[in-house]
Formats: sequence, C-alpha cells, structure tokens
Amino acid sequence: MIKIKNNIDKVFITSDTHFSHSNICRSTTNWRTQDGKVPISQTRDFPTLEKMNSTIVNNINDIVGQDDILIHLGDWSFGGFDNIQQFRDRIICKNIHLILGNHDQHIDNNKDNCRSLFTSVSPYTNLEVGQFKFVLMHYPISSWDGLNKSVMHLHGHTHLPTHMRLAKGQRMDVGIDGHPEFRPYNLISEVVPLLRHRPTISEMPNDHHVERLKNSK
Repeated sequence: MIKIKNNIDKVFITSDTHFSHSNICRSTTNWRTQDGKVPISQTRDFPTLEKMNSTIVNNINDIVGQDDILIHLGDWSFGGFDNIQQFRDRIICKNIHLILGNHDQHIDNNKDNCRSLFTSVSPYTNLEVGQFKFVLMHYPISSWDGLNKSVMHLHGHTHLPTHMRLAKGQRMDVGIDGHPEFRPYNLISEVVPLLRHRPTISEMPNDHHVERLKNSK
C-alpha cells in the first residue's frame, strides 16, 4: 500500500518507458509485420535510440521534480542490466515507486541489490492519494477490489494510443506511449478527471462485484 496525504498535486504516473529498447525505436527495430514492413503502430518515431532515450529522460525531468513522487508501472528499461542504473541516474526525481513489469526480471530478482534504486518495488499495490483510491498493476485486469466503490485501476503493458487508453469503466493505460505529449501523467490533474465520472462497471459478464448486495437477514 502506498498512501500519500500531502502535496498530492506532485504525484506523477507512467509506464512502459522501455529505455534503450532498440526494437521499439523505429529507426533501429528488427520487428517486421507479416508482409515484411516495419510496424508503424508498434514503434516510436525516433531517428536514433539515444534520441528516444534522451526524450524520455527530458520529458520526465521537465515535469517531475526531485522532491515529487513518480510511480512507474513497469517495463523500466531494456538492453541489459546496466541500463537499469543508467536510466535511474538520469532521472532527478528521488522518490520512484516501481510496479514490476514483464521485462523487469533483474529488478524482480534484485540483482546486485538494484531494488535499492527505488523507493519501493512490488508486483501489485493499492494507492491512496488524498481522497482517491487506485489499484496499480503492470497488466490490465477486468475486475478488482473496490470496483463498485470508485476505486480506479491504472496499468501499462498494452501500449495503447491516446484515443484507446480508457476502458469502458474506471480503468486506464497510463503508459508513456498513450500520453499526447509522450510523458508521465499528473495523477490528480490529468488521470483523475479522465476516470472519476466514468461508470463503475466490470468488463466481466455477471460480475457481482459491481452490485451493492446485502444480506437479507
């Protein structure tokens, strides 16, 4: 559980930075579609890998101050163990909470005590920021604790574009690829307004968690 009561307007969230991931950078990718073409929608339009990396770092540092809080929902970096430290060293924010993604194996295994680079590391957690409550996980889930009580679910993994980042209910892909400015979201001023008035519905049929049921006796 992460609870933040003060300076709630200084909490930022992102996911899937994929620092130094050459295949997600269009100029260096080896990925191809079935017809042999470079997959445009699955790659980032940067002329070099370093340009992609520097843009990610600069876009984070431009809005997340050293005493702010950054919550990262996984897939921190690529290209070897050393890039975990390199990416961390280039970010000025001192308080980074990491939710493990499917490409964060070295951090999960705590190789060379690399978990100490982060304020916390977990595969899943609950978040309270002021009056707002969230369930955080790298992967999208269809039903979660508090779904019918306006608990919002934030995730990454799917690399959804901006126009697809919102689910039917109070769920959102907060990955960096979906932000229109390719940067983290401010949790209170950007994410909450997008989600708080959406219906509290489940994407699973006949999910009794969306009903306010009570015992008859």
